[in-house]
Amino acid sequence: MQTKTSSSPSKREFAGTFRLLGRISFWAHLLLGVVAGITLLLVMFSRNFSDINNPFVGFGIFLGLSGVVAIGFRIFWAYRYTRLAKRLQLPDSNLHPKKEEIIQVLRVGLIISLLGIGLGFFASEVAAIAALGKTLAQPQGVAVYNPETVVRSIDLLLILADVTIIGAHFLGSVNSLGLLEWLEH
Repeated sequence: MQTKTSSSPSKREFAGTFRLLGRISFWAHLLLGVVAGITLLLVMFSRNFSDINNPFVGFGIFLGLSGVVAIGFRIFWAYRYTRLAKRLQLPDSNLHPKKEEIIQVLRVGLIISLLGIGLGFFASEVAAIAALGKTLAQPQGVAVYNPETVVRSIDLLLILADVTIIGAHFLGSVNSLGLLEWLEH
């Protein structure tokens, strides 16, 4: 019975995969960040003044915007992945980044993604609590005379934006973690 030992990838193998995954990460984060950002802007500009009394909605929007800012950083970081991969493909090995530098860059990307997942999770929880609070404030089976207590589609859009933020950061963390795992073995 043979056991296969895993070896570190060659610089050429790693550089090609690193560049490809950097590009995929860049475009995925850009797309999901734009969707989440536009959705949050719709939520912010569609709020009426009755929602101002609900601190959960405002805090949920703040956390969501923080998650979108973290996606913006991940877009920049994914671009940096492609630049490092390009340097790895240069013929002059003196210009290649050190393995430790690449590992550090991947770790920072992973930390930002995990932070973004946490922000998106808390934002979605706060938004869900706000929507649940509205539904619990309504008496069951009675006509609603107070429009502030009705769950509107805009409340659900806030939750959708937060879930999109979680998805973007999840993809980023899988990308960074997979590359780190591959590089360290």
